[in-house]
Amino acid sequence: MRLRRERHVFSIPMTTRFRGITVREGMLFEGPAGWGEFSPFLEYAAAAAAPWLQCALEAADDGWPAPIRTSIPVNVTVPAVGPEQAQRIVRSGAGCRTAKVKVAEPGQVIGEEEARLEAVRDALGADGRIRVDANGAWSLEQALTAIPALECAAGGLEYVEQPCRTVEELAALRRRVDVPIAADESIRGAEDPYRVRDLDAADVAVLKVQPLGGVRACLRIAADIGMPVVVSSALESSVGIAAGVALAAALPELPFACGLATVQLLTDDVVYDPLLPVAGELPVVRPRIDPAALANLRPNDERVGVWSSRVAEIEALWTTRQDRTS
Repeated sequence: MRLRRERHVFSIPMTTRFRGITVREGMLFEGPAGWGEFSPFLEYAAAAAAPWLQCALEAADDGWPAPIRTSIPVNVTVPAVGPEQAQRIVRSGAGCRTAKVKVAEPGQVIGEEEARLEAVRDALGADGRIRVDANGAWSLEQALTAIPALECAAGGLEYVEQPCRTVEELAALRRRVDVPIAADESIRGAEDPYRVRDLDAADVAVLKVQPLGGVRACLRIAADIGMPVVVSSALESSVGIAAGVALAAALPELPFACGLATVQLLTDDVVYDPLLPVAGELPVVRPRIDPAALANLRPNDERVGVWSSRVAEIEALWTTRQDRTS
């Protein structure tokens, strides 16, 4: 299958290092329903990146289900920065009353993370909500030590996202701590996303629309997994964020603020009106592409070739699979 759609590669510097990167790259596709974003991280092989392409093609070709709400409450995201910068990020968070704070950063110690959380609590006030994300970096024993300390520093935690790598560790941890556990990588990176449900390993499911193959695929998971859902981003441009917003807007229930206010982590965007929160919420809209921004954010030909090759690898993978089943 050849993807004969207009496509544009973008490269946007980030305001601070996040998830180990300082530049966000991706490819945009234009189709009859609008624009879709394909931006798997560079370490992902074709099989892991294929759902990201499915999501982009759904956005470009099919569009999304009708929304049942007009705005989405969101959290402000705090990278693994010092306490002063953490406070500035929260206070400039456009009214967000929930903060998601990165922890378990390589090279940092628990005292640095406690100071970050204390600063975030000071900036939010007593009625704000704080959640932390360890990206699966802790062992079970490390999590059992870190979570009570971080909960104390934060003055209470809404939940801990992906504290350990494996579903089995999450299940064991959940039975030994009082803080709710949210599963992210254990859903989007797993061969069986329902193993979290089957082992009773989490209280909250974090769904990211690109890694899981699109809005409709995520709606099916949300309907079957049997726990509250938080929609989160994968550091996309506003085109990719719009897909996450579409998912959040179509969910029957939305009990938590979503992790979709990450455009602030980019220094630029590919649309006229970036999806930035106002009064702690994102509007349910599809932003318009800015052709001048696309041109300005185009990387060199070598990087464009890398992204074209990634798409070609997935096309070849899909063709091989189709041949095997025909």
